[in-house]
Amino acid sequence: MKFLSSNKKVVMIYVLLVIFCTFFLIYMQKKYFIKEENVILKNDTKTHIINSNAITMMYETASGSGEYETTTDTLWPREGYIFNERLSGCENGGTLTWNSETNKVIMESNTSDRCYVYFDVYSPNFVEYLLENIYVSDGVNELYYHDGVGTYTNADQEAGDNSYRYSGADPNNYVCFGSDAATCPDEYLYRIIGLFDDDKDGVYNVKLIKANSYGEYIWDDTGNLVWNKSIINTTLNELYYNDLPIKYQNLIKMMSWYVDSKPGLYTSFTKELYGREAIGITDSMKVGLMYLSDYGYAAYPDAWITTLNNYDTSTIKQNNWLYMEMGICEWTIFSAYVMYGVPFAVSIDSNNYKGRVHEIEAYQICHVRPVFYLISDITYASGSGTKSDPIRIN
Repeated sequence: MKFLSSNKKVVMIYVLLVIFCTFFLIYMQKKYFIKEENVILKNDTKTHIINSNAITMMYETASGSGEYETTTDTLWPREGYIFNERLSGCENGGTLTWNSETNKVIMESNTSDRCYVYFDVYSPNFVEYLLENIYVSDGVNELYYHDGVGTYTNADQEAGDNSYRYSGADPNNYVCFGSDAATCPDEYLYRIIGLFDDDKDGVYNVKLIKANSYGEYIWDDTGNLVWNKSIINTTLNELYYNDLPIKYQNLIKMMSWYVDSKPGLYTSFTKELYGREAIGITDSMKVGLMYLSDYGYAAYPDAWITTLNNYDTSTIKQNNWLYMEMGICEWTIFSAYVMYGVPFAVSIDSNNYKGRVHEIEAYQICHVRPVFYLISDITYASGSGTKSDPIRIN
C-alpha cells in the first residue's frame, strides 16, 4: 500500500508539474511571444513561434519622414501601413519576406537571429494620386486628357498624345520642390504642367515648371546660327541643378528634349505647333525650358484656335496660368533659329506685346523658368495644390 501511495504521489506531482508548465507556457506566450498567425519561422518543416526579443517591428512616424519608432503590437500591419522590404532584415543572415495576402512575415534562418520589420505609412504613387483624385473628366480641376476625342469645345485641337495637361486661369497645381520647410518658400514653389509619357515607355512622368523666374539671362552671345544650348548647359543643368539639394536632384529624370526649331512656329495653332515640335533633333538633359505648346495648351481651350502670336488678348492672358504678367520676355526651349541670317529666339511676352509669342534676338536678356520631369516612383505625401498648401512629395 505504501508503495502504491508513493507512486500516486509521484503521479500527482508529475501531473501538477505538467499543468504548471502548460499554464506557464501559455502565460509566457501571451507576454513574450508574437502570435503565430503573424510570424512564421522557416528553418525546418515545423512552424515555430518567434520570441519577441528576436524580432522588432518599426513603424514610420509620418509619411515620407524616414523616421521609425518601435511598437509592441502583436498584430500587424496597422491600417494605412505597408511592409518596407528594403529596410526590413536580420542581423545574422536571416531573411524576411512579406505575404500581403495572409499578412504574414516569413523569416528564414538557420541560426538564432535578431530581425527588424519596417512598415511605412502608405503613400500613393504621385501619378496615381493625380489620376485618381484630380482628373475626373475633361475640365474638372482644370485638367484635360489629350486623347483627341473629348466632347468639350475645341477638343479636336488636343495634342492627341494621351497627356494630361492643366489649362485655365489658376489651377491648384502647386508643388513644393527643394525644401522640407513647414511653409514652402516662394523660391521652391513649382507648378505641374501635366503628366506625360514622352519617352513612350507606358509610364507617365509629372512635368514641373518653376512658379517664379530663376533670373534673367542671355540665351547666346556667340552668334551661332544653329541650335545652341549654352543657357541650357550652364544656367540650368549646372548653376540651377547644382543648387538643388542632392536628394531632389535624384528625383529629376534624364529625358530627351526636342530642340529642332522651325521658323514661323509662333504663327501656328497650338496643335499644329505641337506636331512640328515633336520631330527632328533631340537632346538629352535633365533640365530644360517650356515648349511653345506647353504655353499654348496652358490657356483655356477656347484659345486653342488662336495662333500664339495673338495670345496677347486680355481674355487669353487672364486664362493662361503660365503667363507671368511680367512685361518682359521669357525664354522657351525652341530658341536660336535663323531668320534673315540673324540668330533669333522664340520668347513669350514683351513690353509691347504682353502675352504673345514672338521672335527676339538671342543676345537679349529674358527670364528663365526651369522645367523638368520627375522620376516615376515618387509618391504623394500631402497638400491640396494651392499656393498656400502646395503638394508635398516623397
